[in-house]
Amino acid sequence: MRLAAILDSQTGIIIRMSERRGASIHITGIVQGVGFRPFVYGLATRFGLDGWVRNTSAGVDIEAEGERAALEEFVRALWRELPPLARIDTLEVAYGPAQGRRGFEIIHSEAVPGAFQPISPDVCICDDCLRELFDPADRRYRYPFINCTNCGPRFTIITDIPYDRPNTTMAAFPMCPDCAAEYENPLDRRFHAQPVACPVCGPQVWLEAADGRRLADGDGAIRAARRLLTEGKILAVKGLGGFHLACDAANAASVAELRRRKLRVDKPFALMMPDLATVEQHCRVGQAERDLLASRPRPIVLLERRPGSPIAAEVAPAQYTLGVMLPYTPLHYLLMTQADSEESAPSALVMTSGNLSEEPIATDNAEARRRLAPLADAFLMHDRDIRTRCDDSVVRVFDFPAGQTPAPASAPIYFLRRSRGYAPDSIPIPLDAPPLLACGPELKNTFCLTRQRYAFLSHHIGDMENYETLQSFEDGVQHFEHIFRVRPEALAHDLHPDYLATRYAIERAERENLPLIGVQHHHAHVAACMADNGLTGDSPVIGLAFDGTGYGADGAIWGGEVLVADYASFRRAAHLAYFPLPGGDAAIRRPARVALALLWSLGLEWDDRLPPCADLCAEERLALRLQLERGLNTLPTSSLGRLFDAAAALAGMRQRVNYEAQAAIEFEAAADPDEAGAYPFDLRGEVLDPRPAILALLADRAAGVSLAAVSARFHNGLAQATRQVCARLRAETGLTAVALSGGVWQNMLLLRRTVAALTADGFAVYVHRRVPANDGGIALGQALVAAVRLQTGKGS
Repeated sequence: MRLAAILDSQTGIIIRMSERRGASIHITGIVQGVGFRPFVYGLATRFGLDGWVRNTSAGVDIEAEGERAALEEFVRALWRELPPLARIDTLEVAYGPAQGRRGFEIIHSEAVPGAFQPISPDVCICDDCLRELFDPADRRYRYPFINCTNCGPRFTIITDIPYDRPNTTMAAFPMCPDCAAEYENPLDRRFHAQPVACPVCGPQVWLEAADGRRLADGDGAIRAARRLLTEGKILAVKGLGGFHLACDAANAASVAELRRRKLRVDKPFALMMPDLATVEQHCRVGQAERDLLASRPRPIVLLERRPGSPIAAEVAPAQYTLGVMLPYTPLHYLLMTQADSEESAPSALVMTSGNLSEEPIATDNAEARRRLAPLADAFLMHDRDIRTRCDDSVVRVFDFPAGQTPAPASAPIYFLRRSRGYAPDSIPIPLDAPPLLACGPELKNTFCLTRQRYAFLSHHIGDMENYETLQSFEDGVQHFEHIFRVRPEALAHDLHPDYLATRYAIERAERENLPLIGVQHHHAHVAACMADNGLTGDSPVIGLAFDGTGYGADGAIWGGEVLVADYASFRRAAHLAYFPLPGGDAAIRRPARVALALLWSLGLEWDDRLPPCADLCAEERLALRLQLERGLNTLPTSSLGRLFDAAAALAGMRQRVNYEAQAAIEFEAAADPDEAGAYPFDLRGEVLDPRPAILALLADRAAGVSLAAVSARFHNGLAQATRQVCARLRAETGLTAVALSGGVWQNMLLLRRTVAALTADGFAVYVHRRVPANDGGIALGQALVAAVRLQTGKGS
């Protein structure tokens, strides 16, 4: 016989069983390592529910029972009152009879074979921990590894799922009784905060000289490090995702010495400043920039530099912007904050990646000693291991026109590098994808795994031009496949046969007998922008894929491409006219050579008064002419990036570069934003001819027109040319959606002018929002193209 009621022996309350119901709840999303279980516990207690909650490698499971109305309100509260770092992707509820459970508890995690879940990125220190860090009465006063469930390391320390302490690099640090009590208390802010620690039981910091001598420990090490920075020394500082090289950003001699040691001639350095007030002393900061600077991911934000800022010019030569971030770890705050009135601290630090130019950042202490000893005067070390290296993210603000695309959920962020603070957060995709690996490009490499409607785009790997970066790539792939439980059923790759990522894909496909899908570089760019904006691909878009280098379907170097594309296929509808690229990579480093090759292809004379002619001696010019005439080591290119190089050289901006796109970046920085003139381009059939624009540029230079006006007119002309191309394609095809992708769209002047022009013409313009427009987003596009081709049976 079914009981109508039971007597609770502890409270003496009669509970009518007919009024109680049970609910089995399964939740996916970012729900581990973010205080979700204590949040559930608190809600269950508030609504008088019985049952349990636990982590699994598939998400979070809840068994709850109580009055039906309380259960329903409990479920609504799960959605409404999420912890700050949590995100629910799916929530499934099955109601049923109550099982007679008494009390609510958090039970041990359960591994589910083959299951997976999203993982939280690393998060900056929260306000509560920051307050405790500087509270002399707190037991974690000035402890550089303070954290709680709302902040601290996640992705960089996790070794496996479920996200529990034994599956992190904190497994090496047994908790003291005080930390264990906080860890086990469901009502404590540090309940199941996996990196929880204190000075008694946790990681420690120390300062050592470049020769390995231990100079100081604990808080004394931080104070000594700050003194060294004030004295102009260069320090290697172990952070969250790797080492930084730091020096006083106002000390021109220190910055110049860091450039010399790091072999980084002109490429801008990132800065760290202690607070927003300091940032505003050096830069112009709008509300959107403030929001990004203070956001939990704490990215590097590109800001306009204020005239008269004491930041050394050597930090960002020939630039009007500075890349700035706020401190994001307790160690950073301690390093940048004076402990007493007698101490001093630089108001801004250079915080650049701890590596020699183009190598991966150092993460391991022994590795750092070996690789960074020639670069640093001292090392601020600690003994919490970094499982996965993770560079700082780089973003800027882009003011999307109203109605251009769906309103962003947060600040108008435009990624230049998506890494720490954002990776490995999943990206929702508009189709149910099979498990596959997209290996990404050669430069700014990231890779991408897909599973169901998730795309897991990796942290920044870097330029795949050496063995060390390949090793970092392979380690990252292995780790992602393990923690996200993805066993790829196919591999996608760039068409360039010599890219290390392509070779990896080919060799692995042969070894594991997997399908191999080659994806053209610019098709991947357009597909990435489509996926970034949630487009289903049911209708093609006009894709403006503008960049420096991409292997074309005809074997040429593409880069000024107008495609009509969906995920499955593309048609090359128009492109920049081909011109010769003499010497391949050698030409990329010498814009003067590109400029003269462009003039030769256009049938224009090499006037000795032109800056590129002055840069090359007579013998070099003769050799170059012979090379062009005979087609020796010369490839045809339609690259808009190379056209920018040529224009910058002809305008007298720069004849040689020492980092990617330097000439174009400085050419943009020189432009007069108020100039309305535009150089004409000629659209002949499918070819966009730059000859009229180059003739106009040369005429302006000969007439003494300023560099600022020349640069602006070139940018304005390109914006008008894209407008013309899109208008013609709309007339031919009826398409009104335009997707902008490729590294050229990092040029904010060109981006703003083009988006404004196309929007004014009634186009729906899609711009990247969650992944970079540069090659750092290509793997996402490769993955979507491969997924659709697998589904439709059109794999390569």
